[in-house]
Amino acid sequence: MATERPLPNLWHATAPAAPGTAPLTGELRCDVAIIGGGFTGLSAALHLAEMGVKAAVIEARTIGHGGSGRNVGLVNAGMWVKPDDLIATLGAEAGNRLLHELGAGPSLVYELVAKHAMACEAVRNGTLHMAVSAEGLNEIREREAQWQKRGAPVEVLPAEKAHVLSGAEGFTGALLDRRAGTIQPLAYARGLARAAIAAGAEIFTDTPLLAAERKGDLWKLEAGRGTLTARHVIVATNAYGAMVNGTPWKAQTRELTILPFFQFATNPLADRVAERILPERQGAWDTGLVMTSFRMDQENRLIFGSIGRLDAMAEGTHRAFAARSLRKLFPYIGDFRFEYWWDGRIGMTTNNLPVVHELAPNVISVSGYNGRGIAPGTVFGRALARHVTGDGSAIPLAQTPITADPWRNVKSAFYHAGAQAKHFIDRRF
Repeated sequence: MATERPLPNLWHATAPAAPGTAPLTGELRCDVAIIGGGFTGLSAALHLAEMGVKAAVIEARTIGHGGSGRNVGLVNAGMWVKPDDLIATLGAEAGNRLLHELGAGPSLVYELVAKHAMACEAVRNGTLHMAVSAEGLNEIREREAQWQKRGAPVEVLPAEKAHVLSGAEGFTGALLDRRAGTIQPLAYARGLARAAIAAGAEIFTDTPLLAAERKGDLWKLEAGRGTLTARHVIVATNAYGAMVNGTPWKAQTRELTILPFFQFATNPLADRVAERILPERQGAWDTGLVMTSFRMDQENRLIFGSIGRLDAMAEGTHRAFAARSLRKLFPYIGDFRFEYWWDGRIGMTTNNLPVVHELAPNVISVSGYNGRGIAPGTVFGRALARHVTGDGSAIPLAQTPITADPWRNVKSAFYHAGAQAKHFIDRRF
């Protein structure tokens, strides 16, 4: 597995403790083996266990170690691809089904949170897509028109109203999506894990997949210090699959371009300041070419994110940009310091839509959430659970062969270097 530079992650500091787990040892048989302990894998495990199916999750590190414990925590509806563009790519029937399933994704997330009493700072007051310039305003108006004709509760707010709901300066408007909301993502992942275990699933952490071999109609997986035998395998590693060596299914990572994303979280802000920033606690992101995001947590920390990786060379540039941005967006913020900072990987596909693959007989995967992992991961986890138990129409996306992107490494390097260069310049004047 690849090594990572340890960074102080707010979600790790504030999430309730994970349920007790241990590495896999010895031999275990189950109906469905799930590789990856993030939103998708844990949702699949929970839904399988609730159907009475014996499911086991193997996670190379800890629950939510990958994108599930690093993202912004916006529970978005749909993908960021505009609805009409999505249908142009997939066709009317498949496209409308995916739009329906993912449009209802936040409802599934918040239903699970309520059903299992998850302590994860869940707030469902919508999200704000902030428009940068007249061009950005035109973009969100297109999104409004396309979603409204499908009955979605979305609305473009003028600049004045956008300022009131965001507390931020400089935006020309905002698209309010009332289906959506925010969550503490790692707390939600741990909540899914706890619910899955209570329903009868088994979860093994510090258990990397080392090898897999087909034995008749079963799969024998070497994982950690044990073996796991199952009829069906769900691969739910997404952008972090390349961290696992030895698996014959690692080829799926060749089609994902890795988009790095960082976040900085301030100290808890004074009440008089915090009540002006996102007073209804929507999460926000903008239409900028190099996107930025901002939201609050329940302790009144302001969390700011953008594209980039916090390696030793780039961290100072991104930190300075984050500080300048907060002072520019919120000129009344006063003194603050960053208490936490962390980064993660977003798995991007060439068409900006998820991909579903049958990697081998009875081995299925989904990846490429393109920065929207919470609701889609939960939806696809449930769909994969239904699929492996015999519902051939459960997955709202056609299975396709893996199509490697020969430019993915070049694009990943460009995103990292380009974001660093832009952040060195931006918001200095």
